[in-house]
Amino acid sequence: MAQPGPAFPGPSPAFSPGVSAAGTPPVATPAEARVLGLVCRGHSNRDIATALVVSVRTVESHISSLLAKTGCRNRTQLLIWALSAE
Repeated sequence: MAQPGPAFPGPSPAFSPGVSAAGTPPVATPAEARVLGLVCRGHSNRDIATALVVSVRTVESHISSLLAKTGCRNRTQLLIWALSAE
């Protein structure tokens, strides 16, 4: 059985992250967490895809999922959200 990815940290004051039906913070899959780490380091989708040996479309899907889970509107907000949660 697969283990869930790391839980996202608490909400940032600037953004309203999504909350699951159970009322808990959203959980990143391991792949989403890897993509988020590379987004935070300033890598482009193409660079991330090359580093993780996946397609650019897969990277875009992970970023879209992260945006939906956190309530962020773009990767800049996602970066700010991730950094404010450290």
